[in-house]
Amino acid sequence: MFLEERQEAILNLLARDGKVRVKDLSEMFKVTEDCIRKDLGALEKQGKLKRTYGGAVVRRENLHMLEVSKHRNTDVEAKRRIAQAAVRLIHEKDMVFLDISTSNLAIAELLVKTDREMTVVTNMIDILVVLARNPKIRLVLKLKPDIAFVGAVGVDVKENSVSTYDIEDGINKAAIVRVAKRAYVVAEARKLSNDGNYNYTSLDTLSGLITDSKPADDICEAAEDYGVEIVLP
Repeated sequence: MFLEERQEAILNLLARDGKVRVKDLSEMFKVTEDCIRKDLGALEKQGKLKRTYGGAVVRRENLHMLEVSKHRNTDVEAKRRIAQAAVRLIHEKDMVFLDISTSNLAIAELLVKTDREMTVVTNMIDILVVLARNPKIRLVLKLKPDIAFVGAVGVDVKENSVSTYDIEDGINKAAIVRVAKRAYVVAEARKLSNDGNYNYTSLDTLSGLITDSKPADDICEAAEDYGVEIVLP
């Protein structure tokens, strides 16, 4: 087998199983473990996998959505479904926190039509602009909310981590998660295979994860182990 064929076969195994071991690959392809390590090193440099001790795992996609409001037209239906599920959790006269997130902007667009009285705390200008049209909603900046919805660039259920793209944004999200009585992360299902640059909290600090479609069984089981409720539309 040529080097390129072997490396392609390694990537196929990785796509199927999620991880590979140097020892197993060495036996499978009848080459030395050092040869396999070189293969994995070359593939890592190409951005096709991430090396680990004794093997390699799938390289998780890293997203850099630096200007959140520009992405309000991305995954519109998924965000709408997430927003509907989130709004059902809000009680009359609740204090609600909505941080910088296009999913939270979708929540605001539903809340502006509500007849319920509530206080909304936010640090996103777009949300302030939307909710200012409803006189029953009191808008303030950062107190201690009854329920908080925080956005994410990536959610790794198995690693118990929630990430964003920016450290300052992550610090703000983490602070709100700490003080809120209930905190939910709002994220499209595709973000369960994405990573951000900064892990701002662990899943087990949250009340739940609100997403647009049911995740795979292993992800649901991992969430359950952390006591995290998965909330669906």
